[in-house]
Amino acid sequence: MSLTFEGRVVLVTGAGGGLGREYALAFAERGASVIVNDLGADTKGGGKSSAAADKVVEEIRAKGGKALANYDSVEDGEKLIQSALDAFGRIDVLVNNAGILRDRSFARTSDLDWDLIHRVHLRGSFLVTRAAWNHMKNQKFGRIIMTTSGAGVYGNFGQANYSAAKLGLLGLANTLAIEGRKYNIYCNTIAPVAGSRLTETVMPPDLVASLKPEFVAPLVLWLCHEQCQENGALFETGAGWIAKLRWERSLGCTVRQKNQPMTPEAVRDQWDQICDFTDATKPTSLQESMMSIVSVLSQVESGGEVSGNPTAAAASSSGINPIEAVGTKLPPSSFSYTHIQCILYALGVGMSTKDPDHLRFLYEGHEDFVCLPSFGVIVAQSVLMGGGLTSVPGLNIDFTQVLHGEQYLELYKPLPTSGTLTSETTIADVLDKGSGAVILMDVKTFCGDELICFNQFSVFVVGAGGFGGKRSSDKAIAPLPPPQRAPDAVVIDSTSKDQAALYRLSGDWNPLHIDPSFAAMGGFKAPILHGLCSFGFAARHVLKQFADNDPSRFKAIKVRFAKPVMPGQSIQTEMWKEGNRIHIQCKVKETDAVVLTGAYVDLHGAAEATPEDPPQAGGLHSELVFAEIGRRIKDTGSELVKKVNAVFGWEITKDGKIAAQWTIDLKNGSGSLQKGPHSGKADVTITVSDEDFLEVVQGKLNPQKAFFSGKLKVRGNIMLSQKLEIILKDHAKL
Repeated sequence: MSLTFEGRVVLVTGAGGGLGREYALAFAERGASVIVNDLGADTKGGGKSSAAADKVVEEIRAKGGKALANYDSVEDGEKLIQSALDAFGRIDVLVNNAGILRDRSFARTSDLDWDLIHRVHLRGSFLVTRAAWNHMKNQKFGRIIMTTSGAGVYGNFGQANYSAAKLGLLGLANTLAIEGRKYNIYCNTIAPVAGSRLTETVMPPDLVASLKPEFVAPLVLWLCHEQCQENGALFETGAGWIAKLRWERSLGCTVRQKNQPMTPEAVRDQWDQICDFTDATKPTSLQESMMSIVSVLSQVESGGEVSGNPTAAAASSSGINPIEAVGTKLPPSSFSYTHIQCILYALGVGMSTKDPDHLRFLYEGHEDFVCLPSFGVIVAQSVLMGGGLTSVPGLNIDFTQVLHGEQYLELYKPLPTSGTLTSETTIADVLDKGSGAVILMDVKTFCGDELICFNQFSVFVVGAGGFGGKRSSDKAIAPLPPPQRAPDAVVIDSTSKDQAALYRLSGDWNPLHIDPSFAAMGGFKAPILHGLCSFGFAARHVLKQFADNDPSRFKAIKVRFAKPVMPGQSIQTEMWKEGNRIHIQCKVKETDAVVLTGAYVDLHGAAEATPEDPPQAGGLHSELVFAEIGRRIKDTGSELVKKVNAVFGWEITKDGKIAAQWTIDLKNGSGSLQKGPHSGKADVTITVSDEDFLEVVQGKLNPQKAFFSGKLKVRGNIMLSQKLEIILKDHAKL
């Protein structure tokens, strides 16, 4: 589904040309109302003109878009934001892009050179952002982009003033990300490389011409969309390439002992270890950084041996050592079941013979008897119930303090209604949340050698934090907030007084859900419903509302457990449809308390082949597509050679391995198609899975989105990939 900005108001500073112009045009094209700000000064900050901003506004309006020109300096931040409020009534997105250059070697940099750069880049971004901040805060939504530079990140000769201001913007953005998070205000930083008035002074003309601003704009639009949950990140981008940057820190070495002076000789003698990045850590917060220092102080003052890794030292005192735990594989576990367990689970999550549609999940004699997709958590839950965590090194924790925080389930095949499945569990990461620790467990479940489903269990261990670990992980599958509009559907379902007693028969025997005295010890007036029971209610609500109770359309579900449900209360599931993703939020109807947050269900499209559909033509869907391309080349090859003039190599993968190679030669003669690699060298080589290739050809998967998500990889002349549409769109239809 295309990203739109309908109803959003966007302010882009420095939008009269280059990157700013491209951002403004792109936002407007997707429905945003845009304030096009440009002072009209030259690259050194001199002069003033309304022509640049007016021209961009005219372009937007000529295409039917909504835009307003603003000619104020970014040093008049309040005026810029007020113009947005006066024209459109709100401000949702701010792209701080305005900038100038006054390049001088450091010795020749004057006070004016220094001050003017900082006034425009750093102070200007501060003033405009401050003016927008409270408006974003009050409306509980805001997206902010700061623009740094490679000169700020790495340094560059002759740009001391510019480099200092640009790195200052990164520090500002990181703090805004922290302060704005609870108000749904996200701030990210980009270091773009693109042809513009500023880069034409430091790059060759041909390179400036190739590095087009439109290769940067898609990243900015994604970071500013409500679906994007990235916050406090830094990205380098240019020519269609995007990379995320992060800090890395060596393990270091403590070079002093208690009651002894610290000397430069000691620093010298340990220099190699200080600078050794083997097993480097990647701190993501000031708290993580400070924990290392605090740990060293504690170790030195106690007179104990000082670890070369302060994080590990802090970990040992807390009972958690992520270095030992992460990557540990638990012994494989098996789960044998019959149709009885499938039916018990369906009853446990509220299915009833009162609804005729439920019979196929409750009666083994039904001609379409199937297993509920969310039963996939049951086949893997022994990782929590079976005590497997007790064998993990580095996890010396109090298991009475373990809470189930989040759950992700993805199915690769519909679950069989009986059989024996094997699960393999890996400790994916361990996070330090201060008040506790989060343990991420990845569980892959197989039927024989075939991968059936994947679970990620996220558990919170109360009181186990403070070991100096990182706070976030790129391995965690993140929850997502629902759209800011009324839900598309709402289902209310009552639980019975015996719902927890019934659900526990699926294997979760925790007495918290059945024994009143045990529940009282946990601070509850009565036994509570299992979080995974509410999870099952939500999953089947979506399945019925948007997939006609067809389990083959179920792909994945993610939830965060917020509060418990008491048996007998009603679960209210609110649903928002965004393409094949259904955002959900569950509440207790009687109290309006939110119990599942950040949740969503991903569905397969109604017309898509189910995972059970066998591939055709030699086991690969793409065989048919390439056969059709070959036939078209025979008919119109000469015409294609004139349009394309390139050799394309294709690597089609299956299950992560190259399954077939093809060469489309539209450079020589009248064109040709051959199976296998090119005898010479292809101009561009594209690697994509068989399934994703078919979706690209059918128009279900946008090639650009596939590239950004890593589904489609390109080697060689990346610019030629733009000509793929000529081949695929017009000549590959079956």
